Amino acid sequence: MIKLSNLSVPLRDAEKSLKEISAKKLRIKPGDITEVRILRKSIDARKKQDIRLVMTLAVSVKNETAVLKKCAKQLNISVYEPYCYTIPTVTSGRERPVVVGFGPAGMFAGFLLAKAGLRPVILERGACVTDRQKAVESFRSTGKLDTESNVQFGEGGAGTFSDGKLTTGISDPRIQYVLETFVEHGAPEDILYAAKPHIGTDCLVNVVQNIRRSIQDMGGEVRFHAKFCGYETDTEGKLANVSYQQNGVMHTISTRNCILATGHSARDVFRMLQKENVTLTRKNFAMGVRIEHLQADLNRCMYGEYAGHPALGAADYKMAVHLPNGHSMYTFCMCPGGEVIASSSEAERLVVNGMSYRSRNGANANSAILVGVSPEMLDGTDPLAGMLLQEELEHKAFLAGGRNYTAPVCLVGDFLEKRASAAFGKIKPTYRPGTKFVLPDTYLPAFMTETLRLGIPAMGRKLSLFHDPEAILTGVESRSSSPVRIVRNEQYQSVSVAGLYPCGEGAGYAGGITSAAVDGLRCAEALIATLS
Repeated sequence: MIKLSNLSVPLRDAEKSLKEISAKKLRIKPGDITEVRILRKSIDARKKQDIRLVMTLAVSVKNETAVLKKCAKQLNISVYEPYCYTIPTVTSGRERPVVVGFGPAGMFAGFLLAKAGLRPVILERGACVTDRQKAVESFRSTGKLDTESNVQFGEGGAGTFSDGKLTTGISDPRIQYVLETFVEHGAPEDILYAAKPHIGTDCLVNVVQNIRRSIQDMGGEVRFHAKFCGYETDTEGKLANVSYQQNGVMHTISTRNCILATGHSARDVFRMLQKENVTLTRKNFAMGVRIEHLQADLNRCMYGEYAGHPALGAADYKMAVHLPNGHSMYTFCMCPGGEVIASSSEAERLVVNGMSYRSRNGANANSAILVGVSPEMLDGTDPLAGMLLQEELEHKAFLAGGRNYTAPVCLVGDFLEKRASAAFGKIKPTYRPGTKFVLPDTYLPAFMTETLRLGIPAMGRKLSLFHDPEAILTGVESRSSSPVRIVRNEQYQSVSVAGLYPCGEGAGYAGGITSAAVDGLRCAEALIATLS
């Protein structure tokens, strides 16, 4: 096949066939093309009067050699070489490995271990995703929190109740395998080529169940309501077993290898590891609030007269600003047409996040706006200091909201003027179970509120609607990334416990669905290598 890179197509030509577009570039007849596959597709909206689709295509043609020779001097035309992920093989050892956590990292680690014939045992403290949906909806409707099955804990991990965004800052060939695996298990095919792929929470629910069933079909097990409690080592410091609690009963599994992919909301695990003298360290993280705008306003702001064009979908954004006070603010996990969702996992601590369905057809757009926190900004030497700060702010937000998981909210205009709001304008909050007007100064430290007051107008100079005075701020967004790293060596094992593989977001080695899934594959590959 022939690869056509960076084809820029005017939006007015979006309805043309890909064969027609490819044929023009290759200077051949459309009838000479037998297949066209989209490899990448993005939107260039820098000029609102000339919005373009930018595509990279793989094209099958008659007499490929002659066509390539004719186009040899064109830099954007080359031979297409597809990527193929090789499943590692195991040549010795059949002891079953354990995976703790069934979010993206644990899911893909378990999937690869099952593919290799190792029949992994996967422990998930939360419920299966269908029961988890009920628990999440009950919390949003009644304010009654299930601390073991919620937006953070359960089949699929925290990403299941998000936008299902698959963008990532890492560059790794395994990404393609992750996307292909999602598609094989029910995700839409456009995630294979979209520049900003997303699945949507409604679609993810089915995908994660299908991946779990594949693992089970290959001999693996997924045990729900199985809370990881600890481990034991042998006299040489090598992992000997792991223990978990299920339905009030303690169980022990003998194993020499465990992939620890608990997610960064499993704070009891961090405390247990610290007690066992496992090496932990602080890392950069961020906290802030969610901001909501009308999606229709954002579409007009980004696309002008083309707003609503079917080829464009719901507009999104990604921004960062460096500010005079020495701090930075950035947007994170932007959810077009989405909702702000109650994401607490602990009693008397209030957490919010963003979520979108596949269609992204909700009235509001929302995004986290976050202020970075570096290890140097924290007092003392406790490696869990960042986690303790998260807990403190979440409890303050819980108190500010009224002690019933009602979220503290404020309009942007009032926040900038340092006054509490009294009524909503054109934008209505999507957070449930309810909201209460409270200034963020009540639950955020001064350096964060100062940075937000400087950063919102600065982003408004980049995106004019951003500092709309009627936009809504909802707090507190505190679980964007782990403040702790479980230190591991080049073999992906804990430097303290041989056979223990810290993995994914919770261990401090990923940030998002895709990077966590890739880290799960890396850890599984490393585990398999020790058996080979």
